[in-house]
Amino acid sequence: KQKWDVKKEYQLLKQKKIHMYPMLHPDYPERLKKIPDSPQILYALGELPAKDRLSVAIIGARMCSQYGRYMAREFAIALANAGIQVISGMALGVDGISQRAALQSGTNSYAVLGSGVDICYPKENEDIYKLMCSQGGIISEYPPGTTPIPRNFPPRNRIISGLADVILVIEAKDKSGTSITVD
Repeated sequence: KQKWDVKKEYQLLKQKKIHMYPMLHPDYPERLKKIPDSPQILYALGELPAKDRLSVAIIGARMCSQYGRYMAREFAIALANAGIQVISGMALGVDGISQRAALQSGTNSYAVLGSGVDICYPKENEDIYKLMCSQGGIISEYPPGTTPIPRNFPPRNRIISGLADVILVIEAKDKSGTSITVD
């Protein structure tokens, strides 16, 4: 049986520029302490959302219509221009479209992943992932190296909604990850 080397693990996080925020850390988001089953630890590449700024979660269908694509962009641009932080799951469709638009408008955006923060998923949103590392942040409760598996996504949705003042849904199926986030 191998002994866990805390100092070694800490150094690995530091090398990868991954920050770790246990619930008792002064920068741990207060909003998350109020949700059921608060994450005990958050990992972040980049920053956590600013405590003193409004945040909106823009979420919706992966396979959205042209109208849904348009509305995701328009809402994200308007909110970004108002100085509101955009939070989502970096998924294909509405999530990624809104986050890309917010970043292009110059505001910070934050992605909550169903994997470790060191794993870009989906690969198609790698440009957003890289931008958010310097213009916002990538957040997860899962340790670095955790691969994206289906059972990780419903729990991550509580973090998306927990970090937001408002949830904006742009197109969604009745039974979907979007409806889980809204609940």
